This record gives sequence, structure tokens and C-alpha cells, in this order.
Amino acid sequence: MSLKAFEMSPKGTELDLDKVLANLKTDQDGLIAAIAQQHDTKEVLMLAYMNEKSIRESLETGQVCYWSRSRQTYWRKGESSGHRQRLVSMAFDCDGDAILLQVDQQGPACHTNRRDCFFFEVKDGKVKIESDPQ
Repeated sequence: MSLKAFEMSPKGTELDLDKVLANLKTDQDGLIAAIAQQHDTKEVLMLAYMNEKSIRESLETGQVCYWSRSRQTYWRKGESSGHRQRLVSMAFDCDGDAILLQVDQQGPACHTNRRDCFFFEVKDGKVKIESDPQ
């Protein structure tokens, strides 16, 4: 089974969380891409990865938790910097291979101390840095 089995269900249909999590399309390491978006401005802040444990922790605590591929450990956003992400809502895409997190970001989201991680913008065939660290 996959989430595709439910894609034509009417609005308001409720699905069991355990079944949905069991049917997400993860990579060989059990990870799924998660996009963090500021809930009120809709600004896209960052992309990171989650697994079932970090998804469940984020839902239970309201503090977003990711899996750090570089450190091979759980990463609670803002744990060391204080730039926390409070979870407002979580949604899965139609294919079950991506997560959209609506968050309340306190401080910069990027480890470079910028508001978001998407500051390399292509313009006229060149890549331009579009924001300064805060």
C-alpha cells in the first residue's frame, strides 16, 4: 500500500498516522526530505531530512527534530544556536516522498546565520548571493 491508495479520498477523510508513516517513501537510510516553511509568511526556510522517529518526536513535542546526515545523529533545530523551530503543522505530499513543515522560526534558519538556506540565486547565467548573515 502507499499514500496513492488514498489520493482520491474526499476532504476530511481521516487516516491512521501509523499507516501513513509506514507508507512514506524513504531512501535506503529511512530518510525523507522535509521542507521547513515559515507558517505566516510562507517563506521557504530550509530543507533537511527526517525519519520516523524524528517525525514522531516533532509531533509529540512541537519542537522540530531532524536527522543530521553529516553528523549521523538527531538534530533538534536550535539546540545549540537557540534558533528553534516550533512545529505549527505537518503535511505529506501526494506521493509520500516529501514533508512540508509549517514552522515558527525563531532567528535564522540557516547555519550560515542567514534567515533561510536558499541565498544562492541564479541570475543572468551567474549565481549571486542574495542575503547577508544576520
